[in-house]
Amino acid sequence: MAPTNNSHDSETLSNSSTSPAEPEGKRAPVLVDGVTLNGPTLDIREAESFLRDAMPIIMEEAVRKATSVKEKVCDWKSPEQLKELLDLELREGGETDPQILQRCRDAIQYSVKTGHPRFFNQLYAGLDPYSLVGRFITEALNPSLYTYEVAPVFILTEEAVLNKMMEIIGWTEGGDGIFCPGGSVSNMYAVNVARYQRCPDVKELGLSALPRLAMFTSQECHYSVAKAAAFLGIGTKNVYVIQSDNRGKMIPAEFEKQVQRAKDEGVLPFMVNATAGTTVLGSFDPLEDIADICQRHNLWMHVDACWGGAALMSNKHKHLLKGIHRADSVAWNPHKMLLAGLQCCAFMVRGHTNILQRCHSANASYLFQQDKFYDVSYDTGDKSIQCSRKPDAFKFWLMWKALGTSGLEERVDRALAMARYLAEEIKKRDGFRLVMEPEYANVCFWYIPPGLRSTPEGPEFWSKVHGVAPVVKERMMKKGSMMVGYQPHGDKVNFFRQIIISPQVSREDMDFLLDEINNLGKDL
Repeated sequence: MAPTNNSHDSETLSNSSTSPAEPEGKRAPVLVDGVTLNGPTLDIREAESFLRDAMPIIMEEAVRKATSVKEKVCDWKSPEQLKELLDLELREGGETDPQILQRCRDAIQYSVKTGHPRFFNQLYAGLDPYSLVGRFITEALNPSLYTYEVAPVFILTEEAVLNKMMEIIGWTEGGDGIFCPGGSVSNMYAVNVARYQRCPDVKELGLSALPRLAMFTSQECHYSVAKAAAFLGIGTKNVYVIQSDNRGKMIPAEFEKQVQRAKDEGVLPFMVNATAGTTVLGSFDPLEDIADICQRHNLWMHVDACWGGAALMSNKHKHLLKGIHRADSVAWNPHKMLLAGLQCCAFMVRGHTNILQRCHSANASYLFQQDKFYDVSYDTGDKSIQCSRKPDAFKFWLMWKALGTSGLEERVDRALAMARYLAEEIKKRDGFRLVMEPEYANVCFWYIPPGLRSTPEGPEFWSKVHGVAPVVKERMMKKGSMMVGYQPHGDKVNFFRQIIISPQVSREDMDFLLDEINNLGKDL
C-alpha cells in the first residue's frame, strides 16, 4: 500500500468541486429556477466587519452603562411612543449596516437593564462576565443538544454540571437530569415523570387508561403547577391545595388530611409539589415532614427549588432545604440567584435510572441511530420533550469553573446578608413596616406615607395603603431610578417585594431604595 500524503489529500478535497482548467471567477453562471448558485451569497468578511462594529456597542451600552448606578434602569416609553421610536416595520428591502447598528443602539436604550444594581423586580438580576462569555460562545456556535455528534463539548459539560448539582442535593445514589427552558417546564417534567412512574401505561394508552389522579401542592406554590395539571390532562380541579402557615410554609398535617380526603373520594394520589423558596415570601416548605408523608402514602415527592435551590451552595444557609435529598425530583434554576443568565434551569431525578428516556423517548431513527461509532448513551435528545435544545448548562459550567464552589457560596451568603441589612433598616425608619421577617432574599414591606401615619389602623387605613405601591411603582418606572415589584397577597394589601440577588448591589443601594420610595411617595 502506498504511503498516505495528507497534503495531497487536502488539496484533492479542496479542489474536488472546481475544475483546475476553469477558475472560479471565469466559470459560467449555474442557474436553478432562476437562482445563481455560483459562490456564497454571504461574504463572511463583510459579516465580520459588521460584528466588529456591533461588539463595541454591546460592550459600552449593554454591559458598561447598563451596570452603572449613574445610568437609568430603564428609559420608560409608552407602547405607542416606543413603536414610533423603534421603527418596527419590516420592509421589502434591507437596511444598511449603519442603520442596523442604530437599531441595535435603540433596542438597548429602551430595554430594561436587568444587570443594573438597582433592578430588583424579578427573581433574576445582575450580570456575570463568565456566564456572558459562555453565552457568546454558544450563540456563535449555535449547537443543539440532541446528539453527541453535533454538540460533544456541550453534552459533556451538561452532564458534569448535573452530576455536581445532584451531589450537592445529596443524592448519593446518583440520578438523571436535563436542562429545560424555564422552571415552569421543569415542574411540568416532574408531573409527567411522576405520573409515568405511577401509571406507565399512560404513554401508550393515554388518559383513557388512567384512574382519576390527584396531585398536591401548597397555596404558596408557583402557578406553573396548575398549568402543568391543565396541560397534561390531569385537570386543575384535581390539584389539591394544601393550607400554608402564616410564614407561607406548607402545613404537613394539612397535607396528610388532603391525601386521605383524595383517597376517600376515590381518587389516586400520585405526587406532591413542595416549594423551596416561594415566589412572594421566599418561604421553604418542611421537606423532611413532607418526605415522611410521601413515604407512608407512596407518593412521588417533587421539590420546586427553582428560586431557593441556590441556598444549597451555602454551608450557612443550606439548612433551609433540609430533607431535599429525599425528594424524587428537583427543579433548580441557576439563572436566578447564581446569575448564570436566562435561561438556565435544571430538572433532576433521583435514582430512577433511565426514567426520562423511558417516559419521553420516541426513537427517531434519523437522529438516534443505535449503530453509531460512539457510545449512544451520550445522545440525550430522546429523554427531552424538545428536539432542538440550547446548551444552557455551558454558561453555568464556565462560571462555576471561574468562581469555584466557594465563589458561588459567597454570592449566596452576601445576598442574604444584604437582605438582613435591609430588613433591619426598614425597622428603623418611620413609615416602613416589614410584612414578616425574611427567611431568604425576599424582603416584603409596606411604605406608609406621612399623611397616613396618624390614621387609625382599620379597613380605611389599609385601603389607602393598598393604593400607595402602584403609584410609587409608576413614578419610579417613569423616572427610571430603580425597579422593585409589588403585589397583594392573601389578606394583605399591596406591599413591595424587594429581591436581592446581584453581587453588584451595595449597602448604598439598599439605603437609596428606601430613600427613593420615601421621596416618590411622601406626598400621597
